[in-house]
Amino acid sequence: MEELAIVVPVYNEQEMIELFVREVNKKTENLEIKKIFYFVNDGSSDQTLPLLKKLARQNDNINYISFSRNFGKEAALLAGLQATKESLITVMDVDLQDPPELLVPMYHKLKEGYDAVGARRISRKGEALIVSLFSNLFYKIINKVSTTPIVEGARDFRLMTRQVVDSILELRESNRFSKGLFSWVGYEVIYLEYENHERSAGQTSWSFRQLLSYSIDGIINFSETPLNIATFVGFISFLASVLLSIFYLLKTLIFGDPVQGFPTLIVLILLLGGLQLLSLGIIGKYIAKIFLETKRRPNYIIKESNIKELD
Repeated sequence: MEELAIVVPVYNEQEMIELFVREVNKKTENLEIKKIFYFVNDGSSDQTLPLLKKLARQNDNINYISFSRNFGKEAALLAGLQATKESLITVMDVDLQDPPELLVPMYHKLKEGYDAVGARRISRKGEALIVSLFSNLFYKIINKVSTTPIVEGARDFRLMTRQVVDSILELRESNRFSKGLFSWVGYEVIYLEYENHERSAGQTSWSFRQLLSYSIDGIINFSETPLNIATFVGFISFLASVLLSIFYLLKTLIFGDPVQGFPTLIVLILLLGGLQLLSLGIIGKYIAKIFLETKRRPNYIIKESNIKELD
């Protein structure tokens, strides 16, 4: 029987894990595949780990990996994918915002010859207005500045063949942005649309600040445009200062109308200083990414696992 690996990052999700397993099994009971769960505990401080251990003892198709601390969702996704060996792999959020019933049409689409089948939200009902606005803005910006297209509303939730996952795992960068990596590797991909699903229980661990930072990292990881903008801003500032200098010089020599120096000086200092700080900030962000990559630190540290190859 064909096997499906289900990779699920979890962080303080004690209320959702059992419900998630029940819903996945219920909504996919007609699929003739064996489901293998890979839960990755990302440094939870609640009862997530004890619950995973209990479920693993009771079910031979439930595996868990537990980190030594919180390393973030990207590290958890990577650890889960690296642990799998099945021919089909899916990545899902435990909060059931990734509807398990979509796995059925995803599986059938994969059998039609696609290499991966993704899920795409076509609405954001129930989501905070500011989050929706910035999410839409993010997709517009990144698809303008990046050569790697990212489908608007696309989730990490997707069903992939072993070949696609192996290609993703060949990308060894430390600063990972899975949506971009999934798109960068290519292959034949189709997206299934669905309406937004709210969390079934518990609270999200993602704050607006974290989402904003994650979006900025995504743009930087897949585009050099911010660096080009910094260069362009620097050139325009230099050109403007030269033109203004010529203008004020001619105005003084020809028309005998000297410009008051102090206000002009303050304005120019603030303008050029602000532009320089903006450019340095953009360049500094890229240098920080390079610095992190050169350290070659592991993406995560596994404290314990019931997978013998990893423990």
